[in-house]
Amino acid sequence: MDFWQRYRAIDARDPRFDGQFYTAVRTTGIYCRPSCPARTPKAENVTFYETSAAAHDAGYRACKRCLPEAVPGTPAWNIRSDIAGRAMRLINDGVINRDGVEGLASRLGYSSRQLNRILSHELGAGPLSLARAGRAQTARTLLVSTQMKLADVAFAAGFSSVRQFNETIGEVFDMTPTALRGTARHHRTPTATTALTLNLPYREPFDPGIFEFLAVRSIPGIEAGTGTSYARTLRLPHADARFSVEYDAGAPGRPLVLTIGAVDLRDLPSLLSRVRRLLDLDADPVAIDSALEDDPRLAPAVKAFPGMRMPGAVDPQELLIRAMIGQQITVAAARTALTQLSACGSESLVPADGLHRLFPTAAQIADPGFALLRGPQRRIDSVRAAAGAMAAGDLDFGYGDDLAGLESKLLPLPGVGPWTVGYVAMRVIGAPDVFLANDAAVRNGILALEAGTPAGDRPPGVQPTDFTDVSPWRSYATMHLWRAAATRPQVRPGRQAESIVSMS
Repeated sequence: MDFWQRYRAIDARDPRFDGQFYTAVRTTGIYCRPSCPARTPKAENVTFYETSAAAHDAGYRACKRCLPEAVPGTPAWNIRSDIAGRAMRLINDGVINRDGVEGLASRLGYSSRQLNRILSHELGAGPLSLARAGRAQTARTLLVSTQMKLADVAFAAGFSSVRQFNETIGEVFDMTPTALRGTARHHRTPTATTALTLNLPYREPFDPGIFEFLAVRSIPGIEAGTGTSYARTLRLPHADARFSVEYDAGAPGRPLVLTIGAVDLRDLPSLLSRVRRLLDLDADPVAIDSALEDDPRLAPAVKAFPGMRMPGAVDPQELLIRAMIGQQITVAAARTALTQLSACGSESLVPADGLHRLFPTAAQIADPGFALLRGPQRRIDSVRAAAGAMAAGDLDFGYGDDLAGLESKLLPLPGVGPWTVGYVAMRVIGAPDVFLANDAAVRNGILALEAGTPAGDRPPGVQPTDFTDVSPWRSYATMHLWRAAATRPQVRPGRQAESIVSMS
């Protein structure tokens, strides 16, 4: 977007752009979200920034009226596969809090000096400033949503000291932490409970079908889901954790409520980031749906299910194992196989509500978990080899990769082909433009949609698997096709190496 496109967005107070850029006003010294209800500033007094961190570094403070930190994140970090996008995904996952700037730079293959130069040029702020802005946002969320002690909020948000926390809150929000807590507009978690309850911001519309997607693939003891909720255990860098998310379409604002049953406070920023990625809460559904509607085959599905989300992954290694086991078999069969495999996983140290086990580690799967696998020996050997490579550190991938990087790391593995890499890219790094053309459920979905599209509306010369006209959102087209496939009988998988019915 150029300057005037952004200026028109703030003049219209369009909430769809909240979190995608920030408006700084030189005459007031504050920055706002695009939908701020204040009077539109004169164009000559406005500077737009890609991130709140850039606005902080330029000397601006957050608007107390529109609270620009209380918005969904930018969808650009999934769309962009450059160093800036990869770095932001890792920063949001808490890598700087755990490993520092040197650790972040090492993961991206750059020196810390080069990385600082790249991010400053692309985003207007260096990695430390970007991480600081993330801590401020997490701290604000905890202050207005819970009654945690201020010291606990400081360390949970990733600050190294209470003094640093107080200084940052004052600089960013021009308020003390206590005053910021006083701006809360909704009920906070009572002190008596040990759980944290937070509202997750997102851009509307929101299709709750993502909960059904996760529910039918849930592994008993590790996950549980319904059409409007999802809960699971997971292993984070410092300790085991447990959370649940519920969607209430009938409540004012249609809130998504995250309840964190257990977490080491040092892991809280990482958990929040992974839950947001899991539910694709930083997506721009209006932009995505507008592009998908241009294809007459997809238009009815988009109209029926606006705001389709693409499920992410809370653990990249786990997702690869699930993808490999789920190839060429039904969702139900994959769930059965994964339930058997889960027996080799450790018991969670924070069990509750029927969730008592963790998904097995790569080492547990490589030995002795592989003995629990059933099916073709070639598949069993492939899963064991991949798990062994991850356990030994020979295979390292995650949120900081791009599609080309994933291909170079995963394709050499036995039993891994283009479908597996594409699926992992969709769910781990949020790649928006993956189309799984050889997927049997995708083909079924195309047939289902074409059957409901009038012949005169079908694009001339378009092949059944050609959805390039909706690029860069073909991953979301894939989600619509999977849903459409569920309404018609499935085609039995053929002999093609990457032809599958669905995936776990």
